[in-house]
Amino acid sequence: MVDEHTIVEQRNSPGWLLPAAVLGLVAGLAGIGVGWMASSHADQYQQSLENELKSAKADYTSQIATLQSHETQVDATDTQLQSDLDTVTKKLNLTQGQLSKARKQEADDVTASQAKIADVDTTVTTQLATKANSDDVKAVDTRVTGVRTDLDSTRTDLQMAKSQLGTLIATNGEQIAELQRMGERDYTEFTITTRGKAQTVGNLQVTLRGTNPNKKQFSVDLLVDDVHIDRKNLAANDPVFFHEGGIRTPCEFVVNQVGKDTITGYISTPKPPKAAQSASAASSD
Repeated sequence: MVDEHTIVEQRNSPGWLLPAAVLGLVAGLAGIGVGWMASSHADQYQQSLENELKSAKADYTSQIATLQSHETQVDATDTQLQSDLDTVTKKLNLTQGQLSKARKQEADDVTASQAKIADVDTTVTTQLATKANSDDVKAVDTRVTGVRTDLDSTRTDLQMAKSQLGTLIATNGEQIAELQRMGERDYTEFTITTRGKAQTVGNLQVTLRGTNPNKKQFSVDLLVDDVHIDRKNLAANDPVFFHEGGIRTPCEFVVNQVGKDTITGYISTPKPPKAAQSASAASSD
């Protein structure tokens, strides 16, 4: 028989246990979310890094290809320059050889001319000694004078250089005067002292661009019949050929002296046919 006064004791769970469990669950879920986001960010970073590496590799490959192409071009240019240098060297040696040959020929011709003059003098002396007639003496003197004139003209030709067209090139005022006396062409002397400003010489507009007195070189621009002729680093006494007024025979522009921003020389133009014939006839008379 149960005692009616028996006390039944019931224990309840603490009130904080349920909220703590909920917080733990939330924290676990948050941890999972954070882990997933970290993993996602890591994948994205890895992908971005791989893309950057691929881009850098492609850029590096492109630069290598460009450098290789440039190196090939440099090698080709170096080969061409070496070929050009060899060609110029060969031409220079040939030109020096031709100049030496021409100088030797000139010396031989002068020696021959001097020998001829000596023979003429000997002949004249002999004739004067054996002939008493004054008319004969005058005739001999006239012949000697003619021979000397011809020899002097020949010596002048030998001392002057000739252009590639066969015309005589004067190198100073005395030779220009000699060419003028020959009467085959017209000569106009000039001196230009202003750089960069066009100056009229005959039918030419001459603009001096620069000079190198040490090397005796100059740069000039010529304007004739609306045609520009530009020459750079031209050597003194090296003629520039040009045509004017439809004349087939070329004119010549020659500079004899090169100074600081100044050049001195002449322009040679062919005489008109009638004038040339008249000059030739006067010379014959």
